[in-house]
Amino acid sequence: MFRIALFVLVALVAACKKDPVTLSFGGETMGTTYSVVAIDPSAKLNADDVKAAVEATLTKVNAGMSNWDPKSEVSLFNAAQTSEPQPVTPEFAKVMAAANEVHRLSEGQFDVTLGPLIELWGFGARNSESPIPPDDAITAALDVVGQAKVLELDAGAGTLSKKYEDTSIYLAAIAKGYGVDEVAATLAGFEISDYLVEIGGDLVTSGKNAEGQPWRIGIERPEAGTSGQVEEVVNLSGRGMATSGDYRNYFEEDGVRYSHIIDAVSGRPITHTTASVTVLAENAMMADAWATALLALGQERGMPIAEELDLAVLFIARDPNAQETSFVHASSSAFDKLK
Repeated sequence: MFRIALFVLVALVAACKKDPVTLSFGGETMGTTYSVVAIDPSAKLNADDVKAAVEATLTKVNAGMSNWDPKSEVSLFNAAQTSEPQPVTPEFAKVMAAANEVHRLSEGQFDVTLGPLIELWGFGARNSESPIPPDDAITAALDVVGQAKVLELDAGAGTLSKKYEDTSIYLAAIAKGYGVDEVAATLAGFEISDYLVEIGGDLVTSGKNAEGQPWRIGIERPEAGTSGQVEEVVNLSGRGMATSGDYRNYFEEDGVRYSHIIDAVSGRPITHTTASVTVLAENAMMADAWATALLALGQERGMPIAEELDLAVLFIARDPNAQETSFVHASSSAFDKLK
């Protein structure tokens, strides 16, 4: 699933002899980019050593979670034409357990098995001539998706099984966040406690930045063609953060706008006015998953869930009464406390 970029309001200072305390580097991973800013308290760490450890971590995460790697654990699970339980690594089981939790608490809107519906609507490999799918095709796809009914995780036995042999799992809406957390754990192994890790807009921070201030993170304005324009800024420390938006990956046909965010119950693109959802959570994995789930739900249905679960959430919705593009913000009580 496409995830929008967040803009980190810090200067990425290159690691060099003139500044031995701040380490900064980045690269490519998971079909997107990553960046790390870490404050070395000992002033003795080598940036190349830290980067090598981070990239080894990312390689391991991709080997488990990447749907683009045909040899990854998730790809091999998808390719297995069996409904018998398959052994999974503890890391994969951890991600699936988190996915199951968010699926259950989000009225089924977070769903890692929606691949058939995503493909049916043409997102990812869509061409402009693809028709709107007929109702019977949507109904047929709905019959074979829904992770609560088509997947069974046995965490104790370390196995995962699927009801249908062609059931597929897509982890794009949770794997980047998991990768961010794994990189953060790698930095902690170097006794680094002040850092910012970001992959494709999902991020986690700890401690303070090089100026001794809280990390300041900008939330992008959810409007196509305004890349780089900040809608709101938050201070973030010791939390994960992720934003999901509907305004980059969509198509229009006969004057109707179709978002890539699929309602897991109706099998159709969302139609509410919520344009983006930002979630601050205990880690990036949960922020990643909940941002997707709450965007699918929309503000009207999602806010009560956010309040009940004490989730820190910012909804940004299009104002349908404005003549020009205008947005309305609504935040949960937990989000307001963190401002």
